[in-house]
Amino acid sequence: MFAPLLYFNDMKELKDRILSDGVALEGGILKVDSFINHQMDPQLMMNIAREFVRRFEAHTIDKIITIEASGIAPAILVGYILNKPVLFVKKSVPSTMSDMICTEVFSFTKNRSYTVSVSRKYISAGEKLLFIDDFLANGNAAKGVAEIVSKAGATLVGMGFIIEKGFQQGRKTLAHLDLQIESLAIIESLDNCQIKIR
Repeated sequence: MFAPLLYFNDMKELKDRILSDGVALEGGILKVDSFINHQMDPQLMMNIAREFVRRFEAHTIDKIITIEASGIAPAILVGYILNKPVLFVKKSVPSTMSDMICTEVFSFTKNRSYTVSVSRKYISAGEKLLFIDDFLANGNAAKGVAEIVSKAGATLVGMGFIIEKGFQQGRKTLAHLDLQIESLAIIESLDNCQIKIR
């Protein structure tokens, strides 16, 4: 198992932004759509990408993988820094894609399961992939991506999340994967619509 690592860069910039511009809603919802996953702050996102690159620098990485749509921006910037291609898993089965790797993912937000897919020609056996996404909550999307990588015969070397909801089950859901999992900001609670960061 990977032990937690401590870093000099504690992403104070990100945490301060969550506290100043994030909005907590009933039901454990955290809105960061003014700077992360609707409107985006490019400078903050680049700093986030640099931190992901630093935290996973011990790994050989052939490709960055994410899932549409909110993980695409940070994944592209990580790919840019590392000069590696970026692949995003589609939350659908496109009619134009004939040779696919698919799995089912349950969405707590939408309260339904959906099929996610990638073209087999873009993920090869033996490749080492790094997964990047905006949120770790219940971990189902990340688990689905891990299943796709495994079906392709590739290796997932780690998972990086901008924000983790530490009060939900995501990290436990992914524990069996025995991967380095990094979250740049961990939300301790959103009780009473107040944001508390670990």
